[in-house]
Amino acid sequence: MFTKWRIFAVNHQRTFSVHLNTMCYCKITANLKRLKTQLPLTRNYSSAPGIVGSDVKSLHSIINPPVAKIRNIGIMAHIDAGKTTTTERILYYSGYTRSLGDVDDGDTVTDFMAQERERGITIQSAAVTLDWKGYRVNLIDTPGHVDFTVEVERCLRVLDGAVAVFDASAGVEAQTLTVWRQADKHKIPRICFLNKMDKTGASFNYAVESIREKLKAKPLILQLPIGEARTFQGVVDVVNKEKLVWNSNSDDGKDFERMPLSEASDRELLKETIEARNSLIEQVADLDDEFADLVLGEFSENFDLVPAEKLQAAVHRVTLAQAAVPVLCGSALKNKGVQPLLDAVTTYLPSPEEREDRFLQWYEGDLCALAFKVLHDKQRGPLVFLRIYSGTLTPQLAVHNINRHCTERMSRLLLPFADQHVEIPSLTAGNIALTVGLKQTATGDTIVSSKSSALAAARRAGRGEREHGKKREAESLLLAGVEVPEPVFFCTIEPPSVAKQPDLDHALERLQREDPSLKVKLDPDSGQTVLCGMGELHIEIIHDRIKREYGLETYLGPLQVAYRETILNSVRATDTLDRVLGDKRHLVSAELEVRPAEEPCAVAKIEYADCVGEDLLQASREAIESAVHSACLQGPLLGSPVQDVAMTLHSLVIHPGTSTTMVTACISRCMQKALKKADKQVLEPLMSLEVTVSREYLSPVLADLAQRRGNIQEIQTRQDNRVVIGFVPLAEIMGYSTVLRTLTSGSATFALELSTYQAMSPQDQSALLSQRSGLARGL
Repeated sequence: MFTKWRIFAVNHQRTFSVHLNTMCYCKITANLKRLKTQLPLTRNYSSAPGIVGSDVKSLHSIINPPVAKIRNIGIMAHIDAGKTTTTERILYYSGYTRSLGDVDDGDTVTDFMAQERERGITIQSAAVTLDWKGYRVNLIDTPGHVDFTVEVERCLRVLDGAVAVFDASAGVEAQTLTVWRQADKHKIPRICFLNKMDKTGASFNYAVESIREKLKAKPLILQLPIGEARTFQGVVDVVNKEKLVWNSNSDDGKDFERMPLSEASDRELLKETIEARNSLIEQVADLDDEFADLVLGEFSENFDLVPAEKLQAAVHRVTLAQAAVPVLCGSALKNKGVQPLLDAVTTYLPSPEEREDRFLQWYEGDLCALAFKVLHDKQRGPLVFLRIYSGTLTPQLAVHNINRHCTERMSRLLLPFADQHVEIPSLTAGNIALTVGLKQTATGDTIVSSKSSALAAARRAGRGEREHGKKREAESLLLAGVEVPEPVFFCTIEPPSVAKQPDLDHALERLQREDPSLKVKLDPDSGQTVLCGMGELHIEIIHDRIKREYGLETYLGPLQVAYRETILNSVRATDTLDRVLGDKRHLVSAELEVRPAEEPCAVAKIEYADCVGEDLLQASREAIESAVHSACLQGPLLGSPVQDVAMTLHSLVIHPGTSTTMVTACISRCMQKALKKADKQVLEPLMSLEVTVSREYLSPVLADLAQRRGNIQEIQTRQDNRVVIGFVPLAEIMGYSTVLRTLTSGSATFALELSTYQAMSPQDQSALLSQRSGLARGL
């Protein structure tokens, strides 16, 4: 039946057909130039009925395993904690790659973009499908750099569990806190993997304590390291009281021994393990009532007799409830501790059916999927990653996009394997799929089987939510997407010639579909195209991708900071618009007041005086709100967005027959008049900064930050290093990585994250305005 499979390679723009007589598939890692019609395969999956054997599975079980056997997980961490290396080891040990990829060598599976391999960082999240001991694992490797936080956000939205990777010598770092908060927001159960236990300065106890103190989490120690730094040999399984020691002569880490701890040869280790196990049992009993009853009832006198299976089941429940986090350790680079990590993923993290998605009940088994990522392939067009929440996907299926109000037909259905994909005949709920043919769908869109299915679900949701008094929540449940933060950097981008402008517009349109955090707008004064991004690296990567993928040599203007504006006092303004268009008179008169908002708000708060008639408001409310928001897009000082303001409409007189467009124009003009009359204030983005530096370079780093208007909050000690934590204006930190490398001979690292917008001092604001108006000399 399904005797022909297609394996696709995105990076090579060619499609290869592979005939598999035994109906099997695997990851192809051989040089693509040598690919012929037959390939050596490491797995033997067959669909022939009646065949029994441990290595032979039915085709249906490969494509659509039982939901209880599926794990949708992400790997998240601070930059350089070892996420991609851990992912490579997972792929290798699960049998999907034949050689160990290395970030430094630029041959990893999940970092397949040219920029990722050159820089040794993850930029896009890559999805990988693999099997481990009868479980289907959909694994996503996410970026750790703050400029690509949205990549993490959109992937966490569709995951059921996560592995948080830590550098054992550093513990919790700046970006670790960010991704941890994102996981908290989406209520994702997670386990912790203390990586780099072989690294100089690695400390298991320090890393565990940092999880407890900085993340406010309760660590459940399931493993203990055997040695640290150079003496690291393996790990102790606390639950089963066994030690796992890797063969020092083994190149790939597949060869390791699992041995019970004995009193004779491992007295100290056994004593430490028993203490850790008893402590673990007490911790879990405090968090899980079912396990507490079992322990107090049958094993109150001797915790050693608590069965490992019962303890594992209790840890699973506690992890699922997000009451605590299991902690494991190892060294991905040295190939130690990854197999037990995979076991922990299947044992402790939830399956799709164990996660609560309330909105699924409204679909009653109909198709419901969320598009969480879009890629563009030169031959096949848009490739859309979908998380299937209910129902079944098949090729040639027509689906309805709720967000775009359109129906599209997908031509192919693929299992994602980083930059290579396997075509499949169907995929059921709980899986992550890759579809070809959805040309309108963008990140965050909800996909259903038909428009009627969406309407039926909305009706059921409306009934259910009205009973709970939450009618509006039904809409957010049906259309849940990805929150995108506002950009903090912008610069102009110019094509090499006017003739290439349509090509640039086409490239930017595609890149925006792939990356929701990239904003593109047109400057109304100069007519230039403006790129808005999350940071210097983000814009640099976009510029590089336009050159590599679309063949356009574009020119970037100087990077500029995305300032905001606000007002300091309350001001009233009136305006009248009187126009005759054709034979119709349009007359609008308005009086409004603008004032500083009581609480910070990105969008202007709109209120109406009692004297404004309700009938008038019903007809004009949308026009009024549109006018206020458009007036706040460009402030009177710098043309930057206005925030933290409130507006009260005191009077509105509309002549009969006046169009809503005229109402919008009048209110907008009146609002701009009021903003110009008020005392104005520029707000600049304030970044949270964390610099990790050795003690001998601490003084020059602090002196440099003082010159950059930095505000140091505290200086922590992390092993032999110092961690400087503080705030610094974004305008002062551009190009900081080069300066820091120079000051510290390349030994220091830093992490940045947008904290808030703060008011500039009068001197700094005056200097900025002078610079913008071209009055400053030598700038």
